[in-house]
Amino acid sequence: MNVTTRKLVFYALFAALTVVCSQIAIPLPMDVPLSLATFAVMLSGALLGRYGGAVSQLVYVLLGAVGVPVFAGFRGGLDRLAGPTGGYIIGYIFMALVIGLILSWLGTGFAVTVLAMAAGTAVCYLFGTIWYLILMKSALLPALTACVFPFLPGDVFKILLAAVCASRLQQYVKLHPIYISQR
Repeated sequence: MNVTTRKLVFYALFAALTVVCSQIAIPLPMDVPLSLATFAVMLSGALLGRYGGAVSQLVYVLLGAVGVPVFAGFRGGLDRLAGPTGGYIIGYIFMALVIGLILSWLGTGFAVTVLAMAAGTAVCYLFGTIWYLILMKSALLPALTACVFPFLPGDVFKILLAAVCASRLQQYVKLHPIYISQR
C-alpha cells in the first residue's frame, strides 16, 4: 500500500474524530458507556478504504494504550483496555476493517454501506462481548443484556446516519477502495 501524506492526514483525522466522538457519551451503570465512538469508526471504515479505517482505529487504540486520555470520559491507559470495555475498544479496529473490506468487495451503494456497517458493528459486539464474558466471568444472557441489547437502537440510528454521511463525503475524501484502485 502506497502511504501518501494525504492518507496519513486522513488516518490521523479519523483517529481524532474517534477521540471527539468517544467523549460524547452517556455513562451507564454497567461501565459500558453509550457514545458516538462507533459512528466515527463506521465513517473511518467506509471512507478510508480496506485498511485505512483499521489503521486510524489502531492509532486511536495505541494512543489510549499509552495513557493519552482518548477513551470515553477522557480516560486512557492499559487498565481501560484490560477492563470490561477493552474488547469493544479493540473491536473498533476490526469493525473498521470489516466495513472497508465489504465495501471494497461489494461496492459503495447505500444498502451495501448499511449492510457493511451492520456487519462491522456485529464484529465489534463479538469482540467486546467475548472479552466481557471472560473478564467478568459472566453468562451469555447477562452479558448481552448489559453490553449489547441496550445499544442496539442507538446503533441502528448511528448506522443509518453514518451511511448517509459516508455517501455524501466519499467525493471529498477520495481514499475509498474505489478511488484507491483507480490510481
